[in-house]
Amino acid sequence: MESLKQRILEEGKNLGRGILKIDSVINHQVDASLMLEAGAEFARSFAGAKPTRVLTAEVSGIIPAMATAYAMGLPLVYARKHKPITMQEPVFVEFAPSHTKGGAVSLMVSPEFLAPGDRVLIIDDFLATGQTIAAMARIVENAGAEVVGIGTLIEKSFEGGRALLGSLNIPIVSLVIITEMRPDGTIIIKE
Repeated sequence: MESLKQRILEEGKNLGRGILKIDSVINHQVDASLMLEAGAEFARSFAGAKPTRVLTAEVSGIIPAMATAYAMGLPLVYARKHKPITMQEPVFVEFAPSHTKGGAVSLMVSPEFLAPGDRVLIIDDFLATGQTIAAMARIVENAGAEVVGIGTLIEKSFEGGRALLGSLNIPIVSLVIITEMRPDGTIIIKE
């Protein structure tokens, strides 16, 4: 997606250790028009998969997932990182290491919102190591549902996430693929 690519090149900051700061677009301030455009692109890409729900992880995945769910007319479910008192047992729980948080995070989804037979489209902001998305895929599997596709705004291909998720044998669409983040701050994007 050319518009997202340009924003990354103009405003993205390579903080080192594979961390991309893109706070003006998604992680602190949200460019709503750009996210709606991304949602429409995911809707086109995954229309044939016939999903029944969109799933993401809080917090930064919610915006592109919401835009996608809106474009497809589907409900959005997001995996909670902290269990509120309103979430009753049992819940589906998985753990994933967080690159930006510096430790493992829990991901929880209530069976009220993910049922056997659901066809789930996972949408997230980043695909890096693939651990968070793999944890969401395990939640879907544990619910007796099926992952029918994975979409991410930005993939950092050098972190190996696509290879990790390859065993799922489903389509993965990344709107922008970063192939390298150099020590001098340069960000290289796949053409």
